Amino acid sequence: MQRRQFTAGVFFTGWVFADPLWAAGFNEADAAQAVRAAMARGANAAVALLGRSDGFLANPKVRIPLPGVLADAAKMLKAVGQQQRVDELITAMNRAAEGAVPQARTLLVNTAKSISVDDAIKIVRGGDTSVTDYFAGKTRAPLTEQFLPIVTRSTEKVALADKYNAVAGKAAKMGLLKGDEVNLERYVTAKSLHGLYLMIGEEERAIRRDPVGTGSALLRKVFGA
Repeated sequence: MQRRQFTAGVFFTGWVFADPLWAAGFNEADAAQAVRAAMARGANAAVALLGRSDGFLANPKVRIPLPGVLADAAKMLKAVGQQQRVDELITAMNRAAEGAVPQARTLLVNTAKSISVDDAIKIVRGGDTSVTDYFAGKTRAPLTEQFLPIVTRSTEKVALADKYNAVAGKAAKMGLLKGDEVNLERYVTAKSLHGLYLMIGEEERAIRRDPVGTGSALLRKVFGA
């Protein structure tokens, strides 16, 4: 079957509607392959960056803090000589994220490989984080289920983890915390995924901004059009 070429306008009732992709000189197959390559590149880069020691803890963009009201409570603990225990909890939260992220690689890469041509073309036409948004829509729920037991095993080793959940439960009843913040494991899991998609988004923006710099002729052809 012959692929459509993005080399002409779209004609309808005598009018020409300019679509920049149709004038770019690449076809649907090129677009799909480029998007799959960009998705795999972004996924692998993000996992490599975050799924290692200090990938979260030493990166201010994704470092997982205690949520608002509990951060304030932690200041009081520090004031009475409990600095080390608070630091241990924060370190454990971030180490849990670092341990969970590598488990995302397979699902992310498979998601990239299975994207349809139509979805790939929408991504090429889309904004700076279209790849990332697609990833998040397809993988957030299954990755939450994958990450949760890994995070739980890591955080349950820390003495303050149970106290976090106890205090968070009381804070939630007073309306001071909500959603994933109420449970340490779910909070860390949600923050892990937020960091993962954030880093994928940064890689995607870099590809779109400088496709030549990727060293890939295909990415240059499609995203540099």
